[in-house]
Amino acid sequence: MIQLKSEAEIAKMREAGLVVAAALDAVRAAIAPGVTTAELDEIAAKVIADAGARSNFKGYRAGGNIPYPATICASVNDEVVHGIPSRRRVLREGDIISIDCGAIVDGWHADAAFTVGVGEIDPEVQRMIEVCEEALWRGIAAGRAGATLGDIGHAIESYVRSQGRYGMVEEYGGHGIGTEMHQEPHVPNRGRAGRGLRLVPGLVLAVEPMIMLGDRRVVTRDDGWTVATVDGSWAAHFEHTFAVSVDGPRVLTAPDLGVSRLAAARAS
Repeated sequence: MIQLKSEAEIAKMREAGLVVAAALDAVRAAIAPGVTTAELDEIAAKVIADAGARSNFKGYRAGGNIPYPATICASVNDEVVHGIPSRRRVLREGDIISIDCGAIVDGWHADAAFTVGVGEIDPEVQRMIEVCEEALWRGIAAGRAGATLGDIGHAIESYVRSQGRYGMVEEYGGHGIGTEMHQEPHVPNRGRAGRGLRLVPGLVLAVEPMIMLGDRRVVTRDDGWTVATVDGSWAAHFEHTFAVSVDGPRVLTAPDLGVSRLAAARAS
């Protein structure tokens, strides 16, 4: 079932979204050569605990998989999503890392992700990261009341296609979110404008494009969670949680509700 939220419920999701934003900011500030992904996980866990919230990643089960063992997903280089933090994974100059994080406040969830370089990175890789982030904002900007899920997917896909020959993951995408982290509807990163579910106020979605420099095919590694590219090409992943409203999308995991980036996306 698709869950529509009241303004009071969205306000609780906004509280969770601000916790996620703070955790991601703290992790981003700590990313540097020599840092382990386990250290980044500890930073996020402390921010979430100090805020009186809970992680919605740690202990999460999907499709009969083992419970997810960490607070963040930390996916390095060719890892697209769901990378498990480890004390053995030490970041090096020139790497890229995608951090995905979520939190629960009074039973309401929020979820967001970003990709960033570790020190100086290859310009082609940096450009891929920028394209993925802009695709996220183009998709959210299309998420107006009265629009459709197809409009979101079309905005993401058409922008990425216009920027180069990037692979786009088909097996994973965004999702509804509320009293569970993953709810209906599935939010694909491709689509036909005007097709699919009509968006109405009270619907809250997590949008998350994932692109790579090479082939779009992915494989799940032996740990049961880490999704990596088949050809070893590097990947980027961005995500925000937003609420559909009569006044336009409200990005619950952005400190300014996404006002500045949405304005730029609409003007492009």
